[in-house]
Order: sequence, then C-alpha cells, then structure tokens
Amino acid sequence: MAVSVAFRRESDEEHKEPRFELPLPAGPNLVTARGKALIEERIAALEAEIAGAEAEAAEALRRILRYWQTRRTTAILTLPPTDGVVGFGSTVDILLNGKPRRIAIVGDDEADPKSDRLAFTAPLARALIGAEAGDVLAFGGRDDAIEVVATR
Repeated sequence: MAVSVAFRRESDEEHKEPRFELPLPAGPNLVTARGKALIEERIAALEAEIAGAEAEAAEALRRILRYWQTRRTTAILTLPPTDGVVGFGSTVDILLNGKPRRIAIVGDDEADPKSDRLAFTAPLARALIGAEAGDVLAFGGRDDAIEVVATR
C-alpha cells in the first residue's frame, strides 16, 4: 500500500512554526544613562546564559540577544532637560486627580509602569512633556487632571 505524498513528512523541522525576530518599538530608541546600563547588563546576562544552554534553548536566547544588541546599537543617550521643562529623562512630581505621584520619563525598554517609570511614548508621559512646575494639564477627559508640582 502506497502512502500519499500529501501525508508524508520529510522532517519535523519543516512543520515548526517560524520564529520571527522580536518586534522593536516604533520611533527613536531614546535611553537614559540608567537605561543604557540596563541594556548592557541584559546582553551580558544573555551571553552567559547562552554559553551554558542546550542547543534549542540557546537558539531561543540568541533571538532575545539579537533584540538587545539591536537596542544597544540604536540607543540614543539622552540627557534630561535642565531648564525646568518636563522632557525625556525628567522626574516629575505631580498630583494626578489629587493624588501625589512621582513619574520618571524613560525609554521604552526601561519603562516599568508599576514603579512609575513611564516610557516617553505613554499617554501620561506625553501629557507631561513640555510642562513646568505650576502647570495644570488635561488628561483622561478632565481639564484639570494633572497638577505639575516639581520637575527634576
């Protein structure tokens, strides 16, 4: 009995899902000094992990490593403004709907919203950029949602 060519597999490799590169955030790769150091730490940790990994795990780790190597290559070290105007790298004390928060505006890879480290592309960060202490800003449908208390 002959097996139809339609049901024959030559290898397991041909039926694996393709592995695409990790997507890069759109726009410029602005980084703070801390963000640049974090990229270097991630690359070093991945290289060490790859050295001791099995072949399949190492390939998955190399994919992640390529992402971080690209982020290192495209990083634009950006210093915070010194003129009191909120910008990339600034730390801002605000009242958001009457509640105090301290927001740091950072690069995409350094962002940690739970710790109030917001990517410069985040809606709240975009609302703050260009503001100065004493400004009252609209956000989330309210004209007076944000009061800028201080910038650093």
